[in-house]
Amino acid sequence: MLEPPNKELPPIPGKRYFTIGEVAELCDVKPHVLRYWEGEFEQLRPDKRRGNRRYYQRQDVMVVRQIRALLYEQGFTIGGARQQLTGGEAKQDQIRSRLLIRQTISELEEVLQVLRG
Repeated sequence: MLEPPNKELPPIPGKRYFTIGEVAELCDVKPHVLRYWEGEFEQLRPDKRRGNRRYYQRQDVMVVRQIRALLYEQGFTIGGARQQLTGGEAKQDQIRSRLLIRQTISELEEVLQVLRG
């Protein structure tokens, strides 16, 4: 399997938009690989502007790094990585829902104490 050299990725600068070349450097992958991944992963949808130029946001760069880790470091196939990303989002939604429910219960208990007091 062709694997990019194992090196630490640079920090993501505090910019709003990144070009495909910048994302390629930040994630240590080639631009054609990014274009291919756009077709394979629905989570990766950069903004397209004049002349079909791609502009990635910080969250897109983080998704690219996650995809890269799944494929190159953890050895997943494209299908397996896609499934991991989809399952991960569902799990995060479930965790957020539980936290929201706990917070709501806590707030309602506080209101109940005020009403009883």
